[in-house]
Amino acid sequence: MNQLNPDIEFSGRHRIRLLLLSLAMVGAMTSWFAMTAVLPELSQQWEISDTGRSMVTIMVQAGFVAGSLLSAFTNLPDRIRPERLFFYSAVTAGLTTLLTIFLADGLTTALILRFITGMALAGVYGPGLKLVSTWFRVRRGTAMGITVGALTVGSASPHLFSGFWTGTWEPVLAAAGFSSIAGGFLVLLFVPSGPYVLPKGKFDPKAIPRALSVKPVRLANYGYLGHMWELYAMWAWYGIFLTHSLNAAGVEEPSRLASILTFVVISSGFFGTWLGGKFADKFGRELLTLWALGISAVSAGTIGFFYGASPWIVTAVGVVWGISIIADSAQFSALITEHADQRYVGSALTFQLAAGFALTIAAIMLLPFVENLIGWRYAFLFLVPGPVFAFISMLRMYRLTK
Repeated sequence: MNQLNPDIEFSGRHRIRLLLLSLAMVGAMTSWFAMTAVLPELSQQWEISDTGRSMVTIMVQAGFVAGSLLSAFTNLPDRIRPERLFFYSAVTAGLTTLLTIFLADGLTTALILRFITGMALAGVYGPGLKLVSTWFRVRRGTAMGITVGALTVGSASPHLFSGFWTGTWEPVLAAAGFSSIAGGFLVLLFVPSGPYVLPKGKFDPKAIPRALSVKPVRLANYGYLGHMWELYAMWAWYGIFLTHSLNAAGVEEPSRLASILTFVVISSGFFGTWLGGKFADKFGRELLTLWALGISAVSAGTIGFFYGASPWIVTAVGVVWGISIIADSAQFSALITEHADQRYVGSALTFQLAAGFALTIAAIMLLPFVENLIGWRYAFLFLVPGPVFAFISMLRMYRLTK
């Protein structure tokens, strides 16, 4: 059964599958920033330099890129059922996160395990988006928005764990590891592929070049690249920025409050992806991306000027940024599912993710160097060209499709 039936997408069966997949995504993605959230404790215990702190996040990104490229060019997401690939990958990410507690007595071992975690998570993100697209077509923008929102909450969760377990890092990694494993089992047992099953592809090394020859696919990828230049650098460094800002404002124990408020700022993106998806389904994906990118660029360019201000003012601006910076993310993926060869949607999505996450490595690595030169008040200006480039790309796509 793969005929278009708008009414069925509002049924309880579809809503429950979306809820379960979202919960699984929350669990699986907690492994991503598990070590980033405990960097203050690890920096003291292992005497980690600024470069080492960057590498903790960058190794996950690098592993994700390697895993995504391997999957994309072997067409793995289109040859293995998405729920099974999601399961194997989430469990692997959880296990490597748990192994960090027992095997890592310094940064080198931890970075190797972080790389493997990133490779595993490549089998969670893309297949998760493909899986939700088998359950929704008319409401695909909203459904994918909720799924990416769940990813956002999962990515932010280690900051919440860290807020409650201050002074120690092992419980944070344990909570993240077990959450990831639980997410994998949740999908395997309760979220099979839906009625809109995409055709199964065979190994085809020309699938990616063929997808990129389609102009809407190229423009969606350009938009995604600009979006990703900003997104993960903000997620990776906002907690450090906020800690320093709270310290400058005279807040006692700034690390604890910064962890909790960083969770609030990043997880607020759930509402951006959810409402953004509803807007996109009604008024168009291209228009939604233009609004989100515009607000996000302004937020990135202005938040530094509130450095050292009241924690609530900085958090309020951060929430606006947290909502707008991710509101369009799912729509770049939805555009790929609509314009790419349906036999290789999984591969096209995974390639898009690989390209975007490769760019995040540079942004995450360079931002602390920029901060050392000009300080936190102006450092986030470095990210503004990303959403500006994405805005120009999506404006071209808006004119093309309208």
